[in-house]
Amino acid sequence: MNSVVVTGASSGIGWGTIKVLTERGFHVFGSVRKPEDGERLSIQFGNKFTPLLFDVTDEEAVNQAANRVREQMNGHTLCGLVNNSGIAVLGPLMHLNIADYRTQMEVNLIAPLIVTQAFLPLLGTDCSLEGKPGRIINISSVGGKIAIPFIGAYNASKFGLEGFSESLRRELMLYGIDVIVVAPGAVATAIWDKAQASDISQYENTDYGTAMKSFKSYFIEQGRKGYPPERVGEVIWKALTVANPRARYPVVPNHLSGWIIPRMLPKRMLDKIIAKNLNFLSR
Repeated sequence: MNSVVVTGASSGIGWGTIKVLTERGFHVFGSVRKPEDGERLSIQFGNKFTPLLFDVTDEEAVNQAANRVREQMNGHTLCGLVNNSGIAVLGPLMHLNIADYRTQMEVNLIAPLIVTQAFLPLLGTDCSLEGKPGRIINISSVGGKIAIPFIGAYNASKFGLEGFSESLRRELMLYGIDVIVVAPGAVATAIWDKAQASDISQYENTDYGTAMKSFKSYFIEQGRKGYPPERVGEVIWKALTVANPRARYPVVPNHLSGWIIPRMLPKRMLDKIIAKNLNFLSR
């Protein structure tokens, strides 16, 4: 049975990925931070799922989990690693708390390296293991190529993840390990409930106060209309299994308006469109 490690397994894209992969005969080792989430997923997916309890920013805990997986793999390689865990910090960069910005980078950009280093031997850098080299799937975002106001910290982390992935892919050619980016747009998950509850009151008395309220409402509304997480799981399954995968898979609702056109427009023109929508005026 092919085995894959998926971080951020408790909900959203992680859960959708587990659902798709286990239905197709994979065994999934999924990272969770709460024991009760591991128990819930174990009941749901049965013996095709093994929970791994760790925070992706905790290097020692990640390495311990990798050792546990190694024991269960019995001298064989993993088929893949899906770096899915991530958060989104909301706020204008001018006023953003530095600790929040640092947390954004720790989870979205530093943690993928921690997890990747821990599992690379099982993906094929350890030549004593039997099996083909595995693949690494890094979950980026439309926001890894197109940046918009008020999620600048998130955009910075995902732009960084894109560069991280490209360098890593070229370095790991030495071992035959492929690195593929899957970049979703809006996905209908519980993250939008968390976004709804996020406190932006500290920005009310700034020049961005009114625009931020409008942006938050629109952002959440569009997010809840996004793809189901299983749709992204299907693309991840494809990236893990096709003979010649692409280097990057965008998974974007309203593909023309949400991906193709913004990428084609001159950046200054896109600036003006965004400024008009947010009622930004030069001072």
